[in-house]
This record gives sequence, C-alpha cells and structure tokens, in this order.
Amino acid sequence: MSENVTTSEPASPEAGQSGTVVRPNLVRRLLKNPLGMAAAVIIGLAVLAAILAPLIATHDPNTASLTDVLIGPGENGHWLGTDSAGRDIYSRLVWGARVTLLSGALAASVGIVLGLPTGLIAGYFGGKFDGVASWLVNVLLSLPGIMVLLAVRAATGPSVWISMIVLGVLFAPGFYRLTRTAVQSVRNELYVDAARVAGLSDARIIARHILSVVRAPVIIQASMVAGLSISIQSALEFLGLGDPLVPTWGAMVGDGFRNIYRQALNLVWPMLALAVIIGGFVLLGNALRDALEDLEKVKAKHRTDTSARGSLGSAPPVEAGTEGILLKVSDLGVGYPQSDGTIKKVVDDVSFEVNRNEVVGIVGESGSGKSQTAFTILGLLPDNAVVTGGSIQFDGNYTVALGDDRVPQSRLVELRGKRISYIPQEPMSNLDPAFTIGSQLVRPMVKVLGISKDEAKQRAIDLLASVGIPDPPRTMAAYPHEVSGGMAQRVLIAGAFSCDPDLIIADEPTTALDVTVQAEVLDVLRELQDRVGLGVVMVTHNFGVVADICDRVVVMQDGRVVEQGAVRQILRDPREQYTKMLLDSTLEDKEPLTRLLVDAGEGSA
Repeated sequence: MSENVTTSEPASPEAGQSGTVVRPNLVRRLLKNPLGMAAAVIIGLAVLAAILAPLIATHDPNTASLTDVLIGPGENGHWLGTDSAGRDIYSRLVWGARVTLLSGALAASVGIVLGLPTGLIAGYFGGKFDGVASWLVNVLLSLPGIMVLLAVRAATGPSVWISMIVLGVLFAPGFYRLTRTAVQSVRNELYVDAARVAGLSDARIIARHILSVVRAPVIIQASMVAGLSISIQSALEFLGLGDPLVPTWGAMVGDGFRNIYRQALNLVWPMLALAVIIGGFVLLGNALRDALEDLEKVKAKHRTDTSARGSLGSAPPVEAGTEGILLKVSDLGVGYPQSDGTIKKVVDDVSFEVNRNEVVGIVGESGSGKSQTAFTILGLLPDNAVVTGGSIQFDGNYTVALGDDRVPQSRLVELRGKRISYIPQEPMSNLDPAFTIGSQLVRPMVKVLGISKDEAKQRAIDLLASVGIPDPPRTMAAYPHEVSGGMAQRVLIAGAFSCDPDLIIADEPTTALDVTVQAEVLDVLRELQDRVGLGVVMVTHNFGVVADICDRVVVMQDGRVVEQGAVRQILRDPREQYTKMLLDSTLEDKEPLTRLLVDAGEGSA
C-alpha cells in the first residue's frame, strides 16, 4: 500500500481530537479489554487470598482432626470439607495459593533473566557469543527435564524453591531462542541502520528499537511458562515429592485422587483452582501484550456513529441524473479508532466521479489517503476501519450508503473480481509462488465467467499476448519467480481484465518498475482500456503517470481533495499551491511532453 493505515499526522478536529493523542495508561488499556479484566480479577483475587491467608483462613492448614476425616462441605465449620487427615480444605487452598503463585513467578523470572539478555546479545551481535550460547542452549534442551528435577530433589531435598529455580533454567532456552530469532529478523532493518548512523550506541539501539520487537512474544511466553511451572510444581507435589508440611494444591490433588471414591469433591476444589489460575495467567499475558502494543480490539467492525448508521435495506435511491455514472464517491470519510476512544480520520469529505471509458487519476504523496479511498471502493479496508460518512455509488446502485458499515462484507463482495478488478503495486508479492501463472489466470475465469477450463486457458493466452508477452504458452507454464517484474505486472494487468470488469482500481501499478518498463505497462493498460471501454481509477504519486494515461485527476492531501479536473487543465493551470508543488517535484520545471497536452491540430503543448 502506498500509505500506512496508522499514519502519524494529527487527527482532524472532527475526529474529536485537538491535535494531540492522549494515550491512556497501561492499566486503563488493560482493563478495557474484557479478557484482560477477567484475567486481572482472577489473578488479583488469588494474590489477595495468598497475602491475606493468615486473616481469611478459618483453620490452621496443617491441623489434623481424626474426628473430622473426609467430611462434606459445611459440616463442623469446614466450608469445603476436610481431607483424609481431617485438615480444612478451604484453609489449605488459601495457604496453597502462596506456594502456587510464587513458584510460577519464580520459574518464569529465572527463565526471562537468563534467556532474554543472552538472546538479545546473541541475536544482535552474533559472532562467537552466539555460537557458544546456542551450543549451551542445545545442551540444556537435550536434558530430560523431569529427570533433572528428580535428581535435584534427591540431592537437595523437598525444596519447591530450588526445584523452581532449576525449572526456570530449563525454560531459559525457550526465551533465548524466541528472543534471538526476533532480533535477527530486524537487526539489519533500515531503521536500525539509521539509528547506527545517527550515532546511537548499541545498548540504546537494543533498548529503544530492538527490545520493543521481542516484548510481545516474551510476554506471551512468560505467561505460558508461569502456567506450565504451576502445572509441573503441582505434578511434583502430586507424586509426593514436595514438603508434606507445606500446603500446596498439588498435594491436595494427590490426596483427593487417593480418596476419590470416598469424597470426590476433595479432588474438584484444587483442580478447579489450578485450572482457573493457569487460564488466568494465559489470558493476562495476551491482554497485557495487547495493552503494551496498543492493539485494543474493536468489537464492531467498521463501527460508525449510531446516529448516522444506515442499513442496506434503507439505502436511499441514487441521485437523479447520476444513474449513468459508473462510480460516484460522495463526501466519503474513513477513520481508525484510537486507544482513547476517538476516531482518527485518514479520509475526509472525498468526492469524485468516474465515467465509462475514462481514466481518473488519484494523485498525492504518501499518507494523503488515496489508497485508503481505493480500498474503501473495493471493500478491502481492515476490520477496525470505520466508514465515518458519505457514500459510494457504482453503476446506479449504492455500495456504501451514509454510515453503512455492513456493505464491505456483503454487496462489495459480489462485485470484487467480477465487475470491479484490482491491479496491485507490487507484482511479485501478489502472485502465489506455489502455483503457475496459468493456473492463477485460469481459475478465476472458470469460477467467475462459468466457462470451461480449456476456454479459459485460451482466453488467458490471448490476454497475455494482448499485454505484450512474447511467448504466452511458456509464461503460462512458468512460476512467478521465473519471470521479471515487468512481466509479472503485465500478468496482473491481464488478470484484472480477464473477467470483463466494468471498473479497474490500479494502485500504483508501475511503482516497482524501471522507467522503460513503466512506459510499456502504461501503454498496455491504456490500449486495453480504450479497446474494452471500461473505467479506471489510477492511484499514484507520480504526475508523469497521470499525464501519460489519465483523462481527469483528483489531487489529495491529508485525506482531503484539494483540486480536481481535466488533466490538461490541471497540468497547464493548477490552482492550488500543493498541486503546483507536486508538479514541480515531478516535472522539474520542464514542459511535459505528453499527448494529453496536444489538442487536435496543435503542434505541441
């Protein structure tokens, strides 16, 4: 895409912002997530119970009563009953929360302390340290974890804390590999090189630019390790390898299992506690990751102001006199929800028309909103995008009515690939490397046009020939990596015309090509458009492309239309300073040599 959906320019006043985005604190964002709220409540109650255990426990957790063995809930003042030694189950649950939570936190902390820094250093610097660290990690991974824990228990005695430290060491390779892989994927990115050029130290680059990449996966890994540590600690206690004087949920599970036929509920309480607390850790990790990365989910897709929301069934009739217009965009607005509940507009009050047998260019620099406008026409906006207003009319029918947030998933789905086609800007990344070019051209025609495979194959060969490919059968049998970028772009153009569309959206189709190939591709596109007589929306930042192929042009800046009109008129006499700036940067003060500036009978522009 030519611009990022999360552009950094200040939101418009209409979006409810005054130019500065107020980022709510971490706790607020965490609690706005329902899963985060539930997890925080679960973990919070467990921590509170562990801290207040001396105050809220009704009995001493180790006090046995031979007269109260395996009694049911509520009898003799025992809220949840007693175990096989007559000890109060509720009190043991409360006191057991201390060991359970601390064991999970200890193992996860040891794993992070050992694995995260070594992974950062090995991934960023590589070299001998990377080799030695990777060798040690492989050695640790080769050790059978349960055997190591049993050996440690035999050597040191039934200490849950020593066992959890050893378990954290065994978990460290997971953090190391996760961190190292993530760092290696970004250490050679351009923004890291730019930080080096700017004079930042390696430590500052790791802290400011690299650590943010591994933060989210490490949080997820830590939550999973905490839950897994609790499970392993409980399993060791279940096997009787813990300290019998320390109340733990694992030991309670073991006692309940041995007496399951005498008092089944004794097994239910500790198992339920373990399931809830482990699930709470996993949910908390995911919610905390989302809060840190500022990726709060929007429940209602394409949510709009409820006061302006319409419905498909109540869409108004099209404006009289516009039925013959192929595409009419009126007052279109698109935005994205922010973490503070406001909507940041990236397209605002955009209006233009496209007639049949006409090429309309949408031109502007990156971030101007031109690709977002095109994706709204196609119904390909991200799930969290908001259609804030306006309408889109295609061939006499509304596809997006005022405030309608359901059209992109319904009506536009029926048009894409059939009556509206798309030419992307990156040809090689839009062809599936696992399939031949021929199969990727033939299948859509068989599906959409309902023709036979042989007929579709012949049609594909004819289309490839029409876009200037010298040996269509050979290209049909080739895979995408076997053709050049210019050839791949011609293939995409042929694919866009293959199903007889009425409108083609071309999103900077020549950006990735060299100058000579650009000219050839534009000639092919214009020739096919003239022959078929369809409408084309050309999204570009290059006024040279506009001058070469377009009939009319729409100039956008900061999500708004600043000027539009016939190409000849805009190029000769632009009214807006922004348009003049774009022309100056493209044409370099030279008179453009283009047939669009040559009237019939005129020698030159």
